[in-house]
Amino acid sequence: MSSLARPRHNRVIAGVCAGIAERFGLAPRTVRILFLVSCLLPGPQCLLYLALWLLLPQEA
Repeated sequence: MSSLARPRHNRVIAGVCAGIAERFGLAPRTVRILFLVSCLLPGPQCLLYLALWLLLPQEA
């Protein structure tokens, strides 16, 4: 497994979902769909995404 970072490739908005997918060996599309479905539930998902965008480093 690689470290958690936002990749420079395969990004849609900020690369957060692609970074999570790469870290856990999942397809980026799967993580994006799970995130969109989770947005239908109450909770701070969008705030978490923004926080990860700011806190996750760029892939070297």
